Amino acid sequence: MEKIYTALGLMSGTSMDGVDASIISSIDGFHYDEKFNRYFEYDKGLFQKISLIRDQIFTSKDLKKLSKELNSLEKEITLFHAKVVDDISHLAKKSNIPKLEIIGFHGQTIFHNPKEKISVQLGDGKLLSQLTKKTVAYDFRQNDLQNGGQGAPLTPIFHKSLLNKTLNAPAIFINIGGITNVTCFHLFEKFETPMFASDIGPGNCLIDEWVRKNSNKKFDKDGIIAKSGKINELILNQALDNFEGILNNSLDIKDFDISFVRGLSLEDGASTLTSFTAEIITTSLKKLLNKNKYYSGKEGPNIIFCGGGRKNKYLMSLIQNKIIEYKSFELIDKYNIDGDFVESQAFAFLAIRSILKLPISFPETTGCKKPCTGGVIVKNF
Repeated sequence: MEKIYTALGLMSGTSMDGVDASIISSIDGFHYDEKFNRYFEYDKGLFQKISLIRDQIFTSKDLKKLSKELNSLEKEITLFHAKVVDDISHLAKKSNIPKLEIIGFHGQTIFHNPKEKISVQLGDGKLLSQLTKKTVAYDFRQNDLQNGGQGAPLTPIFHKSLLNKTLNAPAIFINIGGITNVTCFHLFEKFETPMFASDIGPGNCLIDEWVRKNSNKKFDKDGIIAKSGKINELILNQALDNFEGILNNSLDIKDFDISFVRGLSLEDGASTLTSFTAEIITTSLKKLLNKNKYYSGKEGPNIIFCGGGRKNKYLMSLIQNKIIEYKSFELIDKYNIDGDFVESQAFAFLAIRSILKLPISFPETTGCKKPCTGGVIVKNF
């Protein structure tokens, strides 16, 4: 009888609001069964500490300057994750879910610079393993970076598994998290691989930062704030004129800033930033398709949206209006896949692949020299 691996994926995104937790099981590291999803919100103090320190880090020198504070925060983040694992373990036991064997621990991204081969996700895998008495896979990006990759995006191989559960190719998954990335399947003529991925622009990062700094809210729920404002066309067009193309580069939220809307009202700033985000995403997507000679004479690809940004109704309406020539737009939730937990499921999936020594990144997804395994495996108990 083949061994069934059961893994818990823990994902804390650039919104810094908490931890998504998902349990999946798999025999082969490709086909999987979803078992359980749950969200755990950071307490206000931890959220503020993460926000404050991330706002102080712009270069790798800042990492060294703030090393003491980062070490302390990393321990606090790890302890929070350990509590999540404990709570999830009890809930899973009550639901008759097989005992957890593996934890896929993403950690809290605080700095990402592929040019320097540095990507820092706060989270101590050894401590988490010791506290939870589980095998932990963490530090998923480092091997890819050392092999010439960008370190991200890492979810495309999981998107490939999702494709089997959703629809037929050609298809594009557009994941709108803090950063927006795409995974394309069977999309291009004369393309060596059926899979291609790239970051293509900001996602929620600019909108979230603006709302956090100008209100008592953490994000613009449903895009209501932006919808109630007015786009400043002059500022928007100047910002777009000054923006350089970004295809085939892994992005960090620090690659963007909100300074160009300084002085606008909360609503007008949110509206202008949302329009800027939608314009960059759609322009990059069209450049990607044109650059790689999308199948001519055929209907456009099926486009599936996932990630937290899919809930921003105003952002989604702007994006869809700008790519109306393509065939279809659907939320991944239509296929009975909870779009809030795609990334946490992905890191459970990547943890299983790491245990099985299967690649998690590829030349066509991160630009690494060859398919790379990843995820440091630690059993510290």
